[in-house]
Amino acid sequence: MASLARRIISTAKAPAAIGPYSQAVVVDRTMYVSGQLGMDPATGQLVEGGVQTQTQQALVNMGEILKAAGCGYNNVVKTTVPLADINDFAKVNDVYKQFFTTNFPARAAYQAVALPRDGLVEIEAVAVLGPLTDAS
Repeated sequence: MASLARRIISTAKAPAAIGPYSQAVVVDRTMYVSGQLGMDPATGQLVEGGVQTQTQQALVNMGEILKAAGCGYNNVVKTTVPLADINDFAKVNDVYKQFFTTNFPARAAYQAVALPRDGLVEIEAVAVLGPLTDAS
């Protein structure tokens, strides 16, 4: 059986990993993006302003990682969104739909007991590299 290549994706335009993991890993055409907090890549600190500001920053960070692999938000097929407070679900959706505008990825969202760095939201993704065609 032929082996598949594993490629580590890293960019200084998104926060560095805060543990022993990669920003993203690509195997074949599938990209696994680690959970992104609403952290400013320049300071490594959570942005101020609440869950909507943190959601926006987390998705901007994700976009930079996607870009480093040569793709974008339209390549994302699945996201997972742990929230510190499930009552923020609608606020997160308001920001989320500015980044994912059509043919939304599959998604799970749930309340977590706690997120790293006391974040209010974290977003991870699975993307497929290369051009995608929408089928009906």
